[in-house]
Amino acid sequence: MLPLYDTARPRRFPLVNWILVLLNGLVFYYEITLGDQELYRFIRDWGLVPAKLTADYAGGWVTILTSMFLHGGWVHILANMWTLIIFGDNVEDRMGHAGYLVFYLLSGSAAALLQTYLSPASQVPMVGASGAIAGVLGAYLILFPHARVASLVPIFFIFTLVEIPAAIFLGFWFVSQLFSGWLALQGADLGGIAWWVHIGGFVFGVLSVRFFARRRY
Repeated sequence: MLPLYDTARPRRFPLVNWILVLLNGLVFYYEITLGDQELYRFIRDWGLVPAKLTADYAGGWVTILTSMFLHGGWVHILANMWTLIIFGDNVEDRMGHAGYLVFYLLSGSAAALLQTYLSPASQVPMVGASGAIAGVLGAYLILFPHARVASLVPIFFIFTLVEIPAAIFLGFWFVSQLFSGWLALQGADLGGIAWWVHIGGFVFGVLSVRFFARRRY
């Protein structure tokens, strides 16, 4: 299912959400200006390498933050930023600008730490805003369960536009992440995606949203 837009509308301009999109875009632009060797070193230095973090490598903890603004390619960043644009504006509206920024960064941090805990010896750098965005999705599920998400759904090999309740759309997404995460723990090769980053961020968002939302829901 490819989400196109949601029916919930924020009452204020999502300033922080757009700043996050801009920062991710600027960092990615810098990445694509680098040569292969330079890019490799950049990702190794600023991506989150679990083995470095668990070994208390100098500067390793900083990469929990910096890794959220790196991406591994066009599909990676476009998918992440499109999802953030669709769902982040409404969550920011309920949390306020400052609260949303703190929530976003904490979601990404919790997600990265869970993946590190499950793969402490991994030498593969983790990059991407997926964990933080998963936290936004978890918050959206609690705050806007009755909103509808317009999505392209393949029906008999033809993509059809369908409005799906947010609770169903996000519930299906989370179950798919859990299944993929379980397969990854069994040793399946699933394309190098850190599935538990998604799971950790989502669960953090669901559990912590009540501490950040300004109004009752």
